[in-house]
Amino acid sequence: MKRHWFAGAAVLALLVLAAPVAAHRAAVAHRIVSLSPTATEDLFAIGAGKQVVAVDDQSDYPANAPHTKLSGYTPNAEAIAAYQPDLVVLSTDSNGVVAALGKLRIPVILDPPARDLAGAYAQLTQLGKATGHVAGAKAVVTRMKSGIAKAVSSMPQGAHLSFYEELSPDYYSATSSTFAGQALKLLGLKDIADAADKSGSGYPKLSGEYIVAANPDLIVLADTICCGQTAAKVGARPGWRTIAAVRNDGVVAVSDDIASRWGPRIVDFMQAVAAGARKADAARG
Repeated sequence: MKRHWFAGAAVLALLVLAAPVAAHRAAVAHRIVSLSPTATEDLFAIGAGKQVVAVDDQSDYPANAPHTKLSGYTPNAEAIAAYQPDLVVLSTDSNGVVAALGKLRIPVILDPPARDLAGAYAQLTQLGKATGHVAGAKAVVTRMKSGIAKAVSSMPQGAHLSFYEELSPDYYSATSSTFAGQALKLLGLKDIADAADKSGSGYPKLSGEYIVAANPDLIVLADTICCGQTAAKVGARPGWRTIAAVRNDGVVAVSDDIASRWGPRIVDFMQAVAAGARKADAARG
């Protein structure tokens, strides 16, 4: 079963390095193993898909990626080496895999979760250089910036909308300090989770009562795949029919994967939320 992305976020923050790391990298990689779903999306987006020989068991996009049982959570250097890669891309150094691959003289790029859009663009650029697709990476970044600008400009002017992003049905949420939260902040939205994050983790667990009292204009469901949440199920929760987002058709259901990754599809995420914001604003008159 796929793990929901936020569950290990605090732990990942302690495990990953502050900046991407490369070791013994070849000039241009031709046999790539990706153990990061975001990196997999990045590689195919920039045109390096044909150079990818294996991806981990969580890389479910694009559909034509060479899926395997390799684990990105508990990577095994010997299993990875069996694919004879000249580059391995990871998002975390679990199990000391970077050192283990180094001993096998296998080049590694460690691209931890991006902290912001600039970090996401930097990783795309880095992968473009490593794979010989510099122009492809530049084109993807340009398209992302253009798509994000369109999403921002499409927002209702002067609406001052608030939102609650749901990561799980037990009300874990993400604040505006997280990657996804910053993306939604660019849309001019106010995150109701910010005031509840006393520990500063970025991922507070809220309560139903808190959410109802905050009365968000939008509810962004990022638990549609893991937990089968829908607008109908949200509306049926005790007391939630009074929330503005429920009353004004402002419940936006998105793919867990799109909401949790820092690759090109962050544009789809922002555009979906922007469309929901326009609908909710129109409904409230």
